[in-house]
Amino acid sequence: MDQPPDGDAAAAFARLVALIARLRAPGGCPWDREQTHRSLRPMTLEEAYEVLEAIDEGDDSHLAGELGDLLLQVVFHAQIAAEASRFTVADVIRAVSDKMVRRHPHVFGDQSATTSGEVLRNWEAIKRAEQKERHEREPASMLDSVSTRIPAVMEAFQIATKVSRVGFDWPDAASVLDKVEEEVREVRAAVASGDDAAASAEVGDLLFAVVSLARLLGEDPESALKAANRKFRRRFQHVEEGLRGRGRSPAESTLEEMESLWTDAKRRERE
Repeated sequence: MDQPPDGDAAAAFARLVALIARLRAPGGCPWDREQTHRSLRPMTLEEAYEVLEAIDEGDDSHLAGELGDLLLQVVFHAQIAAEASRFTVADVIRAVSDKMVRRHPHVFGDQSATTSGEVLRNWEAIKRAEQKERHEREPASMLDSVSTRIPAVMEAFQIATKVSRVGFDWPDAASVLDKVEEEVREVRAAVASGDDAAASAEVGDLLFAVVSLARLLGEDPESALKAANRKFRRRFQHVEEGLRGRGRSPAESTLEEMESLWTDAKRRERE
Protein backbone atom coordinates (compact mmCIF):
# COMPACT_ATOMS: atom_id res chain seq x y z
CA MET A 1 0.00 0.00 0.00
CA ASP A 2 2.74 2.42 0.94
CA GLN A 3 5.42 1.36 -1.52
CA PRO A 4 7.51 4.31 -2.75
CA PRO A 5 7.80 5.00 -6.48
CA ASP A 6 10.54 3.26 -8.42
CA GLY A 7 13.98 4.80 -8.19
CA ASP A 8 13.96 6.35 -11.65
CA ALA A 9 10.62 8.10 -11.04
CA ALA A 10 11.68 9.31 -7.58
CA ALA A 11 14.98 10.66 -8.87
CA ALA A 12 13.31 12.35 -11.87
CA PHE A 13 10.71 13.99 -9.63
CA ALA A 14 13.37 15.16 -7.15
CA ARG A 15 15.32 16.67 -10.06
CA LEU A 16 12.22 18.59 -11.23
CA VAL A 17 11.55 19.93 -7.72
CA ALA A 18 15.20 21.02 -7.38
CA LEU A 19 15.12 22.60 -10.83
CA ILE A 20 12.07 24.75 -10.03
CA ALA A 21 13.60 25.75 -6.68
CA ARG A 22 16.76 26.83 -8.52
CA LEU A 23 14.81 28.89 -11.04
CA ARG A 24 12.99 30.65 -8.18
CA ALA A 25 16.11 31.23 -6.08
CA PRO A 26 18.18 34.43 -6.03
CA GLY A 27 20.22 34.45 -9.20
CA GLY A 28 17.66 32.25 -10.94
CA CYS A 29 15.34 33.19 -13.79
CA PRO A 30 13.82 36.72 -13.47
CA TRP A 31 10.55 35.59 -15.08
CA ASP A 32 10.15 32.53 -12.85
CA ARG A 33 10.94 34.58 -9.75
CA GLU A 34 8.17 37.06 -10.58
CA GLN A 35 5.40 34.45 -10.82
CA THR A 36 2.61 34.07 -8.26
CA HIS A 37 -0.28 31.66 -7.84
CA ARG A 38 -2.52 34.19 -9.57
CA SER A 39 -0.18 34.88 -12.49
CA LEU A 40 0.09 31.13 -13.10
CA ARG A 41 -3.69 30.59 -13.14
CA PRO A 42 -4.15 30.93 -16.94
CA MET A 43 -1.14 28.74 -17.65
CA THR A 44 -2.33 26.04 -15.25
CA LEU A 45 -5.72 25.97 -16.97
CA GLU A 46 -4.13 26.01 -20.42
CA GLU A 47 -1.89 23.05 -19.57
CA ALA A 48 -4.88 21.05 -18.30
CA TYR A 49 -6.71 21.64 -21.59
CA GLU A 50 -3.62 20.68 -23.59
CA VAL A 51 -3.54 17.36 -21.72
CA LEU A 52 -7.13 16.77 -22.83
CA GLU A 53 -6.24 17.62 -26.41
CA ALA A 54 -3.33 15.15 -26.34
CA ILE A 55 -5.64 12.45 -24.99
CA ASP A 56 -8.08 13.11 -27.84
CA GLU A 57 -5.25 12.88 -30.39
CA GLY A 58 -4.17 9.49 -29.03
CA ASP A 59 -0.50 10.48 -29.31
CA ASP A 60 1.41 8.97 -26.36
CA SER A 61 4.51 11.09 -26.92
CA HIS A 62 2.45 14.27 -26.99
CA LEU A 63 0.46 13.16 -23.93
CA ALA A 64 3.65 12.44 -21.95
CA GLY A 65 4.95 15.90 -22.78
CA GLU A 66 1.69 17.64 -21.84
CA LEU A 67 1.42 15.71 -18.57
CA GLY A 68 4.94 16.91 -17.83
CA ASP A 69 3.88 20.52 -18.45
CA LEU A 70 0.92 20.04 -16.09
CA LEU A 71 3.16 18.46 -13.44
CA LEU A 72 5.46 21.46 -13.78
CA GLN A 73 2.56 23.70 -12.80
CA VAL A 74 1.87 21.61 -9.67
CA VAL A 75 5.51 21.75 -8.59
CA PHE A 76 5.71 25.48 -9.39
CA HIS A 77 2.67 26.29 -7.22
CA ALA A 78 4.06 24.13 -4.39
CA GLN A 79 7.42 25.90 -4.58
CA ILE A 80 5.77 29.32 -4.30
CA ALA A 81 3.91 28.10 -1.20
CA ALA A 82 7.08 26.54 0.27
CA GLU A 83 8.92 29.85 0.00
CA ALA A 84 6.23 31.41 2.18
CA SER A 85 6.38 28.44 4.62
CA ARG A 86 2.75 27.55 3.86
CA PHE A 87 3.16 24.02 2.49
CA THR A 88 5.57 21.97 0.40
CA VAL A 89 5.29 19.61 -2.54
CA ALA A 90 5.73 16.76 -0.03
CA ASP A 91 2.59 18.01 1.78
CA VAL A 92 0.74 17.97 -1.55
CA ILE A 93 1.79 14.38 -2.24
CA ARG A 94 1.03 13.17 1.29
CA ALA A 95 -2.39 14.81 1.22
CA VAL A 96 -3.48 13.19 -2.03
CA SER A 97 -1.98 9.81 -1.06
CA ASP A 98 -3.77 9.85 2.30
CA LYS A 99 -7.01 10.84 0.58
CA MET A 100 -6.78 8.00 -1.92
CA VAL A 101 -6.22 5.48 0.88
CA ARG A 102 -9.05 6.96 2.95
CA ARG A 103 -11.50 6.93 0.05
CA HIS A 104 -10.71 3.36 -0.98
CA PRO A 105 -11.57 1.39 2.19
CA HIS A 106 -12.59 -1.55 -0.02
CA VAL A 107 -8.94 -1.81 -1.08
CA PHE A 108 -6.98 -0.55 1.91
CA GLY A 109 -9.50 -1.28 4.68
CA ASP A 110 -12.15 -3.80 5.63
CA GLN A 111 -15.11 -2.48 3.61
CA SER A 112 -16.52 -4.23 0.56
CA ALA A 113 -17.38 -2.83 -2.87
CA THR A 114 -17.79 -5.11 -5.85
CA THR A 115 -19.06 -2.64 -8.48
CA SER A 116 -17.98 0.80 -9.63
CA GLY A 117 -21.39 2.11 -8.56
CA GLU A 118 -20.78 1.00 -4.99
CA VAL A 119 -17.31 2.55 -5.08
CA LEU A 120 -18.71 5.90 -6.20
CA ARG A 121 -21.47 5.89 -3.58
CA ASN A 122 -18.91 5.13 -0.87
CA TRP A 123 -16.65 7.85 -2.24
CA GLU A 124 -19.42 10.44 -1.96
CA ALA A 125 -20.30 9.33 1.58
CA ILE A 126 -16.67 9.52 2.70
CA LYS A 127 -16.19 12.88 1.01
CA ARG A 128 -19.31 14.26 2.69
CA ALA A 129 -18.06 13.07 6.09
CA GLU A 130 -14.70 14.75 5.42
CA GLN A 131 -16.41 18.02 4.55
CA LYS A 132 -18.52 17.84 7.70
CA GLU A 133 -15.44 17.24 9.84
CA ARG A 134 -13.47 20.00 8.13
CA HIS A 135 -16.23 22.59 8.42
CA GLU A 136 -17.65 21.26 11.69
CA ARG A 137 -21.07 21.17 10.08
CA GLU A 138 -23.03 19.16 7.56
CA PRO A 139 -22.38 20.49 4.02
CA ALA A 140 -25.46 22.30 2.71
CA SER A 141 -25.36 20.28 -0.53
CA MET A 142 -23.38 17.46 -2.07
CA LEU A 143 -23.00 19.79 -5.05
CA ASP A 144 -20.98 22.29 -3.00
CA SER A 145 -17.84 20.48 -4.09
CA VAL A 146 -18.53 21.24 -7.77
CA SER A 147 -16.78 24.50 -8.63
CA THR A 148 -18.93 27.27 -10.10
CA ARG A 149 -15.84 28.69 -11.84
CA ILE A 150 -15.17 25.84 -14.25
CA PRO A 151 -16.55 25.96 -17.83
CA ALA A 152 -20.31 25.46 -17.97
CA VAL A 153 -20.19 22.18 -19.90
CA MET A 154 -17.77 20.71 -17.38
CA GLU A 155 -19.85 21.99 -14.46
CA ALA A 156 -23.03 20.44 -15.89
CA PHE A 157 -21.22 17.14 -16.43
CA GLN A 158 -19.92 17.09 -12.85
CA ILE A 159 -23.30 18.05 -11.38
CA ALA A 160 -25.08 15.28 -13.30
CA THR A 161 -22.35 12.80 -12.40
CA LYS A 162 -22.56 13.68 -8.70
CA VAL A 163 -26.31 13.22 -8.39
CA SER A 164 -26.21 10.02 -10.44
CA ARG A 165 -24.06 8.46 -7.70
CA VAL A 166 -26.98 8.64 -5.30
CA GLY A 167 -29.48 7.29 -7.83
CA PHE A 168 -30.86 10.61 -9.15
CA ASP A 169 -30.51 9.76 -12.83
CA TRP A 170 -32.22 8.60 -15.99
CA PRO A 171 -32.32 4.83 -16.42
CA ASP A 172 -30.59 4.89 -19.81
CA ALA A 173 -29.48 7.05 -22.74
CA ALA A 174 -32.77 6.49 -24.59
CA SER A 175 -34.65 8.16 -21.72
CA VAL A 176 -32.39 11.21 -21.89
CA LEU A 177 -32.86 11.35 -25.66
CA ASP A 178 -36.60 11.68 -25.00
CA LYS A 179 -35.77 14.55 -22.62
CA VAL A 180 -33.60 16.22 -25.27
CA GLU A 181 -36.49 16.05 -27.75
CA GLU A 182 -38.82 17.49 -25.10
CA GLU A 183 -36.41 20.37 -24.48
CA VAL A 184 -36.18 21.07 -28.23
CA ARG A 185 -39.97 21.38 -28.35
CA GLU A 186 -39.86 23.78 -25.40
CA VAL A 187 -37.19 25.88 -27.11
CA ARG A 188 -39.38 26.06 -30.23
CA ALA A 189 -42.36 27.18 -28.14
CA ALA A 190 -40.32 29.82 -26.30
CA VAL A 191 -38.91 31.19 -29.57
CA ALA A 192 -42.39 31.28 -31.12
CA SER A 193 -43.71 33.21 -28.11
CA GLY A 194 -41.11 35.93 -28.61
CA ASP A 195 -40.05 35.68 -24.97
CA ASP A 196 -36.25 36.06 -25.06
CA ALA A 197 -35.79 35.24 -21.38
CA ALA A 198 -37.81 32.03 -21.72
CA ALA A 199 -35.89 31.06 -24.85
CA SER A 200 -32.58 31.57 -23.05
CA ALA A 201 -33.73 29.43 -20.12
CA GLU A 202 -34.97 26.65 -22.41
CA VAL A 203 -31.72 26.64 -24.40
CA GLY A 204 -29.90 26.18 -21.10
CA ASP A 205 -32.14 23.24 -20.21
CA LEU A 206 -31.50 21.74 -23.65
CA LEU A 207 -27.73 22.02 -23.23
CA PHE A 208 -27.90 20.41 -19.78
CA ALA A 209 -29.94 17.53 -21.20
CA VAL A 210 -27.43 17.04 -24.05
CA VAL A 211 -24.58 16.93 -21.52
CA SER A 212 -26.46 14.22 -19.62
CA LEU A 213 -27.03 12.32 -22.86
CA ALA A 214 -23.29 12.35 -23.56
CA ARG A 215 -22.57 11.12 -20.03
CA LEU A 216 -24.95 8.17 -20.30
CA LEU A 217 -23.45 7.30 -23.68
CA GLY A 218 -20.09 7.10 -21.94
CA GLU A 219 -18.78 10.22 -23.69
CA ASP A 220 -17.09 13.29 -22.25
CA PRO A 221 -19.20 16.22 -23.51
CA GLU A 222 -16.26 18.65 -23.35
CA SER A 223 -14.17 16.39 -25.59
CA ALA A 224 -17.13 15.75 -27.89
CA LEU A 225 -17.73 19.48 -28.32
CA LYS A 226 -14.00 20.09 -28.85
CA ALA A 227 -14.05 17.46 -31.60
CA ALA A 228 -17.07 19.17 -33.18
CA ASN A 229 -15.25 22.51 -33.02
CA ARG A 230 -12.21 21.02 -34.78
CA LYS A 231 -14.47 19.51 -37.44
CA PHE A 232 -16.19 22.86 -38.02
CA ARG A 233 -12.82 24.64 -38.29
CA ARG A 234 -11.60 22.08 -40.80
CA ARG A 235 -14.70 22.35 -42.98
CA PHE A 236 -14.87 26.14 -42.89
CA GLN A 237 -11.18 26.38 -43.77
CA HIS A 238 -12.05 24.32 -46.87
CA VAL A 239 -14.77 26.86 -47.65
CA GLU A 240 -12.28 29.71 -47.28
CA GLU A 241 -9.71 27.99 -49.48
CA GLY A 242 -12.31 27.36 -52.18
CA LEU A 243 -13.43 30.98 -52.16
CA ARG A 244 -9.83 32.19 -52.17
CA GLY A 245 -9.33 30.21 -55.36
CA ARG A 246 -12.15 32.25 -56.87
CA GLY A 247 -10.59 35.50 -55.68
CA ARG A 248 -13.19 36.17 -53.00
CA SER A 249 -13.55 36.10 -49.21
CA PRO A 250 -16.54 34.69 -47.28
CA ALA A 251 -17.85 38.24 -46.75
CA GLU A 252 -17.90 38.72 -50.53
CA SER A 253 -19.67 35.44 -51.26
CA THR A 254 -23.22 34.15 -51.10
CA LEU A 255 -24.55 31.65 -48.60
CA GLU A 256 -25.25 29.26 -51.47
CA GLU A 257 -21.59 29.34 -52.55
CA MET A 258 -20.39 28.68 -49.01
CA GLU A 259 -22.88 25.87 -48.45
CA SER A 260 -21.77 24.21 -51.69
CA LEU A 261 -18.14 24.23 -50.55
CA TRP A 262 -19.20 23.05 -47.07
CA THR A 263 -21.00 20.08 -48.64
CA ASP A 264 -17.87 19.37 -50.67
CA ALA A 265 -15.80 19.35 -47.46
CA LYS A 266 -18.17 16.81 -45.90
CA ARG A 267 -18.01 14.65 -49.02
CA ARG A 268 -14.19 14.68 -48.96
CA GLU A 269 -14.20 13.61 -45.27
CA ARG A 270 -16.44 10.65 -46.08
CA GLU A 271 -14.14 9.58 -48.89
